[in-house]
Amino acid sequence: MSVKRFDVPLRASTKRIKEIAAAADGEYTLIYTRDTELSWVHFGLERMLQIAADSGAAMIYSDHFDGDAPAPVIDCQFGALRDDFDFGGVQVYRTDVLKNAAAAMDAEYEFAGLYDLRLRVSEMGPLVHVNEFLYYEIETDRRSSGEKLFDYVDPRNRAVQIEMEQACTAHLKRIGGYLEPVFKEVNLNSVPFEVEASVVIPCRNRVKTIGDALRSALGQETSFPYNVIVVDDNSTDGTVDVIKSFLDDPKLIYIAQDKSYHAIGGNWNAAVHHPQCGRFALQLDSDDIYSDSHTVQKFVDAFREQGCAMVVGTYRITDFDLNELPPGIIDHREWTPDNGRNNALRINGLGAPRGFWTPLLREINFPTTKYGEDYAVALRISREYRIGRIYDVMYNCRRWGGNSDGALDIEAVNRNNLYKDRIRTWELQARIAMNSR
Repeated sequence: MSVKRFDVPLRASTKRIKEIAAAADGEYTLIYTRDTELSWVHFGLERMLQIAADSGAAMIYSDHFDGDAPAPVIDCQFGALRDDFDFGGVQVYRTDVLKNAAAAMDAEYEFAGLYDLRLRVSEMGPLVHVNEFLYYEIETDRRSSGEKLFDYVDPRNRAVQIEMEQACTAHLKRIGGYLEPVFKEVNLNSVPFEVEASVVIPCRNRVKTIGDALRSALGQETSFPYNVIVVDDNSTDGTVDVIKSFLDDPKLIYIAQDKSYHAIGGNWNAAVHHPQCGRFALQLDSDDIYSDSHTVQKFVDAFREQGCAMVVGTYRITDFDLNELPPGIIDHREWTPDNGRNNALRINGLGAPRGFWTPLLREINFPTTKYGEDYAVALRISREYRIGRIYDVMYNCRRWGGNSDGALDIEAVNRNNLYKDRIRTWELQARIAMNSR
């Protein structure tokens, strides 16, 4: 089996992809996306081509080594629409599929050419992951997982993101997963509530930060009654003592979870189904604090003014002492009323802080997980309902050593990405089914 190699940056133009397709003359075409040396384990390339032929892969990729360190990657699922999906540096395409996909590319992208190619190829055949370590390369982006987390909302990447959104939206239209900007209306007053809003704070072992979060939540100024529901999931570090020191405030409701498994999603469900939960359930992570004393009021005003089932605000990334960290303000400008819920399948999150209309949330519920639970709920709501936005900074998101996603190893990153891709896959399947009806 013959193969021809081309070196292509991840942010390649449509013109470059079409040039490769025209020049490809082997049975397979290898696209290498790194600017460092590529070397193979013994018979690594032969093994990859053999599996490509056996599986009928339209594109094939594999685990590899980053220098001497194992660098496993994950399966590319139906809903794995992230433009930053890590295939490793080697992508091997069946040349006839590559040529057909390139011929169908009808938009001229400066940055999204390779992404557009991958999406189109995925419509023509399977993208096969070989979970064997077949080659060596050097990863040049050595930033921590926490630093990489916000690349897609960095204003410096805006031109790239616009193109990626366009390519993804076109893909969704081709496969029947695109949603028109038509939404179910909600009657926010359809169910009576004693209080208008509840600030929900799930926590576990946050003795260093829970006091700040509670002071921030309990110090809100509103024109309506609200409360604060803190759900402790079996903390062992003194967090409970801090919580109990605030119980003289009648606005505070303390839920102590039993010993069964809850995770963040289960803690949210405990708060939302509490009989004293308010009409709107508003997020405040136990690491963070609201930006001022008017956040709860802004949330409720946004629900009323925008007539939506969920509201997402804007936050500022800071260190533990509230000094701003790059990229600073995260406002998710990539969300638009017309296309936000389609683009949500491509990006890695919808922003924060989040607020939910409680009656709907009680129907949907959070998945009982400690990662991606909020993303799953937001995608599900956006399938049918309008999500409102607030572009004022609503809270300070503190990045510190205790954050769950600050500096993950490759296995944890892969596990998180695999789960979020499953969420996208389920949601995309549901949207295609809904459109078919």
